[in-house]
Amino acid sequence: MSDIQPKTLEELQLQLKPIRNVNIEHNENLSNLDKLAVWITDHVGTMGFFITIFVWTVIWLGWNMIGPANLRFDPYPGFVLWLFLSNMIQIFLMPLIMIGQNLQGSHSEARAEADFEVNTRAELEIETILLHLENQNKMILQILERLEKDESKS
Repeated sequence: MSDIQPKTLEELQLQLKPIRNVNIEHNENLSNLDKLAVWITDHVGTMGFFITIFVWTVIWLGWNMIGPANLRFDPYPGFVLWLFLSNMIQIFLMPLIMIGQNLQGSHSEARAEADFEVNTRAELEIETILLHLENQNKMILQILERLEKDESKS
């Protein structure tokens, strides 16, 4: 059996860095523009946004196809204004979504790193507990051997 001495709780605490909350760190390091990009990424990728765009498109096209002729602002079959606006939405949203995804990706990497640190700490603590248990086992066996010797002598 090995004679490795387990580390004490104080030694473990001195060796380890404090646990950090990467979610708070990440949010504190974001600029206002980064926060806007993440907000847009979070909201554009929802069914609510899809339904809003779909309903708006149906209303736009419906009004310009069947509304009173003198009140149509983008008459059928042109829909030039709607095509222009939808292209502008796409042109502006795509880079913002990509920026937001990059920020979310870096946040995911930071969370994975923090998880790794916690897992490493847990592994070290478990190893220390196992060493303590192994030492206790040795001590109990030694006590039992002494008791058996004392019993056999009497």
